[in-house]
Amino acid sequence: MLRRSSVVPVAALLCSLSLSIACATPPTREMDQAQGAIDAARAAGADRFAAEQYEAAVKALQSAEQAVGQRDYRLALNYALDSRDRAQRAAKEAASQQAILRSAAERRLSEVTALLDRAEQQLKAADAARVPRRATTAPRADIGAAEASLQKAGTSIEEGNYKASQEQLAESAAKLKSAMAEIDTAMKASGKSRR
Repeated sequence: MLRRSSVVPVAALLCSLSLSIACATPPTREMDQAQGAIDAARAAGADRFAAEQYEAAVKALQSAEQAVGQRDYRLALNYALDSRDRAQRAAKEAASQQAILRSAAERRLSEVTALLDRAEQQLKAADAARVPRRATTAPRADIGAAEASLQKAGTSIEEGNYKASQEQLAESAAKLKSAMAEIDTAMKASGKSRR
């Protein structure tokens, strides 16, 4: 029967032996995990929405590969683990950033859609007030162009292209405000001419 005191040094010896054996071979599994995490992060948009963390993960994996080339497997293991962790953080950061940008884009889309509704109502009011058609030709074109740009913005949001959607929404809002100002001017001029 082995005494408990003799089992502890044997366990410590086996542990250190397994660590030295583990560091005698390239950390292929960990490097594959890091590459998988980088691929998943890129698929999640980390290269666009968490670029700094993503690039650090890629560089850490490259450093791991260089360390393997120099047969420094312990250093390669450290780099591979760092790469995997950074890639996982990049994926989370990208998801969070995209949620924030999507929410802002959808909110802006809702605001510009409401502006479009007001512009169309104002145009109907001008028609009901018998404002001459030539006075509302340019605003009608602006409203039509704004509506088309608004639809493109919705598509851009669905595709995750939030920067393009913001540009399209800003363009739509500018056209709608211009159209509403022109309609307002035309209605005031029409009201004065009837007096």
